[in-house]
Amino acid sequence: LLNEVSEGRQFMQPDEIAQMLVSNDPSLQLIDVRSAAEFEKFSLPNAINIPLENLLSEEYTDILNQDIKLNVFYSNSSNHANQAWMITRQLGYKNNYVLEGGLNYWVETIMNPEKPAEGSPNEEFAKYDFRKGASEALGGGAAVSTSTTSSEPASKPTIVKSKKKKGVQGGC
Repeated sequence: LLNEVSEGRQFMQPDEIAQMLVSNDPSLQLIDVRSAAEFEKFSLPNAINIPLENLLSEEYTDILNQDIKLNVFYSNSSNHANQAWMITRQLGYKNNYVLEGGLNYWVETIMNPEKPAEGSPNEEFAKYDFRKGASEALGGGAAVSTSTTSSEPASKPTIVKSKKKKGVQGGC
């Protein structure tokens, strides 16, 4: 367990989570370990709320101890989510992870990405473009940092689904 923590193997990066959310990956289960009041104010899409103090309640055992979904704990930072991860790992539950940096880092990197400086490597611009697109798809940008006073609903971006590849045909 200490090796996993020292190597940071419990963490999933915000970019990984954003990709899973944008692609509607059914294996992802986000678990907000903040209080119910904080969860009501803001949460990630499709997340469920299991406050840290209720984590050991029997009603959550089936959610936390399974091998179908990839559970990712988050809170405002990584601290409470790390505690939830440690508790579940000590109970022998293996399919649980932590959103690195928590919501604060999520908002900073995914919902309000900073444009790279001129002359930055192409990889930085590609990462910025992905984050900007993910932010738009997940309702980010100014909508997260400020309250909108307009009576018009914000338009949702058009998501173009890629064509499915044909399966391998023929035989040996």
